[in-house]
Amino acid sequence: MKILILWDVFGRTGRRMVTENIGALRAKYAPDFMIANSENITGGKWPIEKHVEAMKDLGFDILTGGNHVFSNLKDSGNIFSDPRSIQIRPANYCEHQDYPIPGKGWKIVEKNGQRLLVINLMSSTFMHDSLDNPFQYIEKFLSGLTETYDAIVVDFHRETTAELVNMAHFLDGQVAVVYGTHTHVQTNDERIFPKGTGMITDLGMTGALWSSIGHTFESRLPSLLTGTRLFGPKAEQVIGEGILTGIFVEIQAGKCIHIEKIRIQE
Repeated sequence: MKILILWDVFGRTGRRMVTENIGALRAKYAPDFMIANSENITGGKWPIEKHVEAMKDLGFDILTGGNHVFSNLKDSGNIFSDPRSIQIRPANYCEHQDYPIPGKGWKIVEKNGQRLLVINLMSSTFMHDSLDNPFQYIEKFLSGLTETYDAIVVDFHRETTAELVNMAHFLDGQVAVVYGTHTHVQTNDERIFPKGTGMITDLGMTGALWSSIGHTFESRLPSLLTGTRLFGPKAEQVIGEGILTGIFVEIQAGKCIHIEKIRIQE
């Protein structure tokens, strides 16, 4: 099985970079499945329905998310309620029968006789939301599986590098790939653990190259200089020169046998 995974498709520039480069990437890697993270795809925040559908039209099978999961909830349309939607959200929210969380945190895709399970996790360390412990959640989730899959992939949305590396070790041999999202910086530590789990601490960002993780420097720098949010305009996305990042992985018998970073810069 071959999987192409792109991360943080940020705003208009990110969407353009995917549209302009996906044909060449598909021709080069011939992926069986394609995954992307839509955390910031609509104006630097969670997606609206038309952007999810546009990614689906480009051939993406699953879109994962993170801490901006419900930022555009009033404009999200059917991305959480439609079973045909390719959008998922972090699985380990604190669920309650009286207050159901929209959407699902995992999705199964079947294609050409192959079954892929993608699970989206999120840490609560340095995040605003309080969530169930992601390590305990995934342990319980995997132990409860009653079906088999050709590959299991985990998107772990987190702040610290230690969380991702420990998650990869914790799941080594149980899942094919664990990759980190959220920091927008592609790391140089891709590897395959001894029992066959591939990992990379962060996939990076697909969006504006000359930006503060997708936003203008002018809208971010004042708060960094002063330690307050009294100065500077609301964070605005950058439209311009782009970069695309991600990974390509190959999987056999549920184990990762190849992991390769992708970086395309204009």
